[in-house]
Amino acid sequence: MSSYLSIFQNRNFRALFFGRIITNIGDSLYAVAAMWLVFELGGSTLYTGLAGFLSFFPRIIQFLSGPLIDRYALKSILVITQFIQCILLLIIPVAAYFDFLSVTLVLIVTPIITTFNMFVYPAQSAALPKILEDHQLMKGNSLFTFAYQGVEMSFNAIAGILIASVGAVTIYFIDSLTFLIGLLIFLQIRLPDNRIHSKEKDLKQFIRTYHNELLEGAQLLFKTFLSRLLLGAIVLNMVIGATFVVLPAYASEQGGPEIYGFLLMAAALGSLMGALLAPFLKLERFKIGSVYAGAFGLAGILWALSMIMPWTWLTILVFGLGWAPGGATNILINTVIQRVIPKEMLGRVFSTAVSMSGIAMPIGSLLGGVIGAFVGSTVIIFTSGLIVIGIAIFWMVDKVSRTIPSGEELNSSHLKLKNNSKLTFTA
Repeated sequence: MSSYLSIFQNRNFRALFFGRIITNIGDSLYAVAAMWLVFELGGSTLYTGLAGFLSFFPRIIQFLSGPLIDRYALKSILVITQFIQCILLLIIPVAAYFDFLSVTLVLIVTPIITTFNMFVYPAQSAALPKILEDHQLMKGNSLFTFAYQGVEMSFNAIAGILIASVGAVTIYFIDSLTFLIGLLIFLQIRLPDNRIHSKEKDLKQFIRTYHNELLEGAQLLFKTFLSRLLLGAIVLNMVIGATFVVLPAYASEQGGPEIYGFLLMAAALGSLMGALLAPFLKLERFKIGSVYAGAFGLAGILWALSMIMPWTWLTILVFGLGWAPGGATNILINTVIQRVIPKEMLGRVFSTAVSMSGIAMPIGSLLGGVIGAFVGSTVIIFTSGLIVIGIAIFWMVDKVSRTIPSGEELNSSHLKLKNNSKLTFTA
C-alpha cells in the first residue's frame, strides 16, 4: 500500500490522476445519458445502434491523433479538449430549453464530442511513463484503471438513477461542469518540454513527416506479435459495440433506466476488480497469449450465461463478473506497451491501437442495433458471449500467440522486424 501512496508524492501524477477521475465522471454520465436519451427520443434499437455507430466511428481515425500527441504539449491537448467538450455538451440542454431538441440533434452532437475525446486517453497514457519511473508503471496503470473503472462503476449507476429522477437532459448540464473542473485540474500539470519539435519549413514537409510517423506506429502494431492481440481485440470490440447498443432495450424490458445503470455499473465493477487484482495475480510471469486465451474464454462463458439467469439481480452479477478478465488483461498489455515502445512513439502507438481495435465498434453497434430490432436484445448479448469464446480459442491455437513471451521477459528487442514483415524473438 505504501508503494501506491508514494506515487502520489509526484505532483504531476496527482494532477493527471485526479483530472482523469473528473474526466471519467463526465464520460460515464455522458455515455449513459446519451444512449438513453436516443432510446427515449427514438424508441428503437435502430436509433441506439446508429448512436453507437456515430459514437465509435471517430475511433477509426484516432490513429491520426498519435503524431499530434507526440508533437504537441500534452497539457495543452488535455486542457483544450476539455474546454471544447464542455461547450458542446451545453447544446443539448439549451436545445431542450428552447424546445428544438430532437434525436437528430443528439445524433449530430454525439460524434463531434467523441472526436475531441479521442485525444484524451492516448495523451494520458503517453504522459504516464514521462512522469513515473519504469518500476512504478504497473502500479500507475493499475491506479489509472481504478480511476477509470471505479468512477465508471459508481456513476453508471448514479446516472441511471438521475435519469429516472431528473431526466437525461439535466445530466448533460452536469456533465459540462465536470469537464470544466477537469480543465482546471489539468492546468496544474508541469511537464518538461520533451515534445518532438517540428523542423518542417512548409506544409508539404510537415505532411510527409506526419505520414512517416503514422507508419512507424502502425508498423510496430502490424508487423510484431502485437498484431495477434490486435486481431482478437478488433473482433472483441465488435461484439462489445453490439452489446452496449441493445442494453437500453434489454434494461427497458427488465425494469427501466435503473436496470440500465446497474448493468453498466456491474460491467465497470467487474473490470475494476480485474484491474485491482492484476498486480497480485502476477500475470506478467505467464505467457501473454495463454493469459489472453484463458481470460477471455472465462469472460465469454460468463457473458453468455448471464442471459439465461432466472433473476435480474443474478443476471447483473454474472454479467459484471464477465468483465473482470478484461480489466486484468488491460493492465498487463498497457504496461507491456509502455515498457517496450520508445517513449517518443507512445502517443502514435496507443492512438493507433485504440483506432484499430475500435474500428469494429461502429460496425458492431450498427449491426447490433439493426439485428436486435428483429431478434431481440437477449439473443444479441448471448451470441456476443459465444463469439468472445471463439476469440479465446483463436489465441489458444494460434502459433504466434502461443509463443509470445511473458510480460517480464518482453523488452524492446522483441519488436525487431525481420525483412520488414516478421518479428524476431531474441533470448
